[in-house]
Parts: sequence; C-alpha cells; structure tokens
Amino acid sequence: MALQNPPVVKTQILIRRPVAEVFAAFVDPAVTTKFWFTKSSGRLEPGKEVRWDWEMFGVGTQVRVKAVEQDRRILIEWDDPPCPVEWLFAPRGDDTTFVTISNWGFQGSDDEVVAKALDSMGGFSFALAGLKALLEHGVALNLVADHHPDAAKAQDAVERKGDPK
Repeated sequence: MALQNPPVVKTQILIRRPVAEVFAAFVDPAVTTKFWFTKSSGRLEPGKEVRWDWEMFGVGTQVRVKAVEQDRRILIEWDDPPCPVEWLFAPRGDDTTFVTISNWGFQGSDDEVVAKALDSMGGFSFALAGLKALLEHGVALNLVADHHPDAAKAQDAVERKGDPK
C-alpha cells in the first residue's frame, strides 16, 4: 500500500500555566532539559542553530530555528533532510495554555515514514506530558528516558566500559 498523503503528526495538551511560562519552557534549555532532552547548546532564537542531546541514549541533533514569535509560535527544522516542527501556544483566559506540536516532512520508504511519524507522535506526547507535570506540579517524571530504559542502560554500559575507574 502506497501512502496517498504524507503523515503530519499533531499532538496537543492543555497546561494550567500562563502562556509566557509554557512558551519559555521550550525556548530556555534550563527548563527544557528537565522534561525532554538533557543538553542544549543554547536558547531558541530566530536564525540560530543549536544542538540538542539526549545523553542517556547517546544521540543528538542539530536544530535550525526558523521562527520564534514570543508566546505564540516556534518553528524549527531538524534532521537531514530537514523535518519541520512547529509549536503553537494558545493562551486561555484562565491562565492556561493550549499547546499544539506538529511535525511533518518525514523521509524514506513508506514503512520508514510511518515508523518515523509514530515515533515522533510518541516522543512529543511524552514531552508535553512531562512539561505538564513539571509546570503544574513541580514533578519531573523522566518520561523520555523511561520510555526506552534498555537503550539508556546500554548507553550507560558503553560509557562505563570506556571509564578507567
């Protein structure tokens, strides 16, 4: 079966915090590293390129920031070929924010495209759930690392093997 329409991943959630705080959580790596990736080379700013790392898995990616509209929208591209990711932030009158993340442009065979889209949907869903727990309750759930604990353990073993201690 051939794909008739390329998949567009979309996940969303209501976070009971003001839009400025929710938006800042994605542009400021001091916050983002508490619920998603573990290391970043800098803040998201228009035209900037930063690196995000998930050290527990030994992987990272270059992120090209295409647009940042304060408290409204973030657009990046990552991977090669470029795969866009867009965050939309909709403030609610009761100091809540509805966040929508969309990701598209997956490349490869039909099977690879579907697998990448499904992985993306899960990853962004975990990131949003982790952010919700962090901002609403002050709890770091470690959802991203705990989703693939064997991969994290394997990376730890590789790092320990090279450790002379």
